[in-house]
Amino acid sequence: MSFTAGGEDPRSTLMCTTLSAFAQFERALIRERQREGIALAKAKGTIYKGRKLALNAARIAKLREQTAGANRTKLAKELGISRETLYQYIRN
Repeated sequence: MSFTAGGEDPRSTLMCTTLSAFAQFERALIRERQREGIALAKAKGTIYKGRKLALNAARIAKLREQTAGANRTKLAKELGISRETLYQYIRN
């Protein structure tokens, strides 16, 4: 008697279905708590905008000046950010 997924054994199907139901239930609870936390933060007046910026406005302005002709990978490493973050700062 084996309890592996994908078998024709009804006990296996029951076990997988039960475990998947618990996982789905737990994920729903996590999302509910997250929504409540966001609502509380907004009610307190805390602006909920997600993650803080990696660079401040002065460093962003300096970054835009330095990007002309510079090695962007090296520049991103110097600033301690990823290349994708660097490109996002350049675009916006």
